[in-house]
Amino acid sequence: MPTTKKELDAAAAQEAEAETGDGYVTVPLAGYDGVTKDVRTLPATRWRASAIRALNQGDMDTFFELILHEDDYELYEELDPTAEGIGHFAEAASRAGGDDLGKSSGSSRSGRSTRRR
Repeated sequence: MPTTKKELDAAAAQEAEAETGDGYVTVPLAGYDGVTKDVRTLPATRWRASAIRALNQGDMDTFFELILHEDDYELYEELDPTAEGIGHFAEAASRAGGDDLGKSSGSSRSGRSTRRR
């Protein structure tokens, strides 16, 4: 049975992926008018570089086209989410993938020591 937060997140991600069975997870997306609907998306850990580039360039339509299930793209267009809604969506997609957005699993310190002169 999972005991740590990371194990719980990983277990939740496996459950979510098992629900759809196609590699997508279901997460909420809030529209500009406050209406929230569930959409199927790739977990954030599976977003391709082209999707990240589109996100960084502010091209939300391309970003969502690359990460959402093709049947849910029109729902994204209808919801027309705000920047805040997109932020919450990205956090949920990250958690569904078993990781927290902006958190690195890598070491926080360099493995090499620095020689002082």
